[in-house]
Amino acid sequence: MNICMAQINTLVGDIRGNLNRVLGVCASQHDQGAHLIIFPELTLTGYPPEDLLLRSDLISQTASALAALCEKLPPDLAVIVGYPRRDGSRLFNSAGVILGGKILAEYDKQCLPNYQVFDEKRYFAAGNRSCVVTLHGLRFGLSICEDIWHPEPAASAKAAGAQVLINLNASPFHRGKAAERLQVVADRARTHEMPILYVNQVGGQDELVFDGGSFAVDATGGVVARAIEFDEALLRMTIDPTGVPEPAQRAPSKDDLEAVWTALVVGLRDYVNKNGFPGVVLGLSGGIDSAVTLAVAVDALGADRVQAVMMPFRYTASMSIEDAQAEAQALGVSFSNLSIEPLYEAFTATLAPEFAGLSADITEENLQARCRGVLLMSISNKKNLLVLTTGNKSELAVGYSTLYGDMAGGFDVLKDCPKMLVYALARYRNGLGHCIPERVITRPPSAELAPDQKDEDSLPPYDTLDQIIEHYVEHDASKEEMIAAGFLAEDVHRVVRLIDLNEYKRRQAPIGVRISRRAFGRDRRYPITWAWRSGD
Repeated sequence: MNICMAQINTLVGDIRGNLNRVLGVCASQHDQGAHLIIFPELTLTGYPPEDLLLRSDLISQTASALAALCEKLPPDLAVIVGYPRRDGSRLFNSAGVILGGKILAEYDKQCLPNYQVFDEKRYFAAGNRSCVVTLHGLRFGLSICEDIWHPEPAASAKAAGAQVLINLNASPFHRGKAAERLQVVADRARTHEMPILYVNQVGGQDELVFDGGSFAVDATGGVVARAIEFDEALLRMTIDPTGVPEPAQRAPSKDDLEAVWTALVVGLRDYVNKNGFPGVVLGLSGGIDSAVTLAVAVDALGADRVQAVMMPFRYTASMSIEDAQAEAQALGVSFSNLSIEPLYEAFTATLAPEFAGLSADITEENLQARCRGVLLMSISNKKNLLVLTTGNKSELAVGYSTLYGDMAGGFDVLKDCPKMLVYALARYRNGLGHCIPERVITRPPSAELAPDQKDEDSLPPYDTLDQIIEHYVEHDASKEEMIAAGFLAEDVHRVVRLIDLNEYKRRQAPIGVRISRRAFGRDRRYPITWAWRSGD
């Protein structure tokens, strides 16, 4: 039996486009002798549709698309697709087996994830039955995404007579996720002595990136087929009449830095392209964050769709201007140099009556950042370019950023990347082709908003800061636990206080690619107004 695992990039809400994508894949693979084609979770709507699922017209349009699929597919081709299914007042996350112009069987997802970025219980009712369907003499059990992470669905499919288990997925990327998936699926296969076909979605959807990497394991948990990661793929394989999968293409897995870099590229590329922007613009400061952001943008979109703007001020070091120019030249992007000095002077002159008798403070520093934000947003308005902000997770965590200044924009590539990871990504990218000057990586980071300013004048060293943020944000560690782990009490109390105080800023920050187990945004939802504090 010839099987194709269709790892495709869908667009949320584009029901007609997703339908046509499915039909195109089916036509080409049927011509190549496929008997069964398997698509990812919620194929027709894309994943995650979020509150679009509350709209009755979306559900009815999906039902019409499903009917059209049944009508247009070759009658001898079996196809498994995902879609939301309405049954009375309940909505299910379902998979249907289409053959001979009709839905041969349907399965409703039993285990609904309601953690991290998932909130499926907001929309779906849980299924309560297994589904086993016979195709070409083989009995296939169906499951959907989260089902594979729990023992019961696979066990019930096996008990119902399944020889092979199929698992449809929309499983987003985070660091280490690919290895975790493989381990879980391999364990299920060994436990039930049953091959498993794992089909995953690919592509960016807002802050989520789906990394594909679809694979098949045999009854011993050994990988017999694997698709490439972070790109569309049609993984073809054969299962013999006894249900044993034959070895097929096995694409290599990416290492950590390569996977993160690719996730950033895919996330930005799909956000820009799916939302119809002709290109992007960003402020290029000569620092490490903007340099890495620029390189990601060029890798994602091409140099012709990226504009970089240097916006120097009296505190900007000459080496910063030189390095920004070198980065733009190395990557071949459009580069502008627009001084903010006249804007700053005009603002301060206008504000002079309000500031009379008051000494200079951080207000003047923030004003510089806001001048730059005005310029970038104006270029964005005029040229319809998406503004990329360049803040990293470390800065966002502790509020080391300016509202309506360096936070002004539509997408933050490095939003979930701690500062030390940014350095590692810079060296990784230079290994592919040198584009970031060495001194940008080695010089002490600075916002250059005051004379001789260094980030570590205001913050603990980044290697310490990043670890505290990871413990507190990603692992919910208490102050006491972090101090017991060896961090200085002064640093812990300071950093935790800053994280707690700056939730109001993060609520106004642009979205960015999620690469950790817990990112700021839909992943970590803290109130702005609250009284409880860790360790109180």
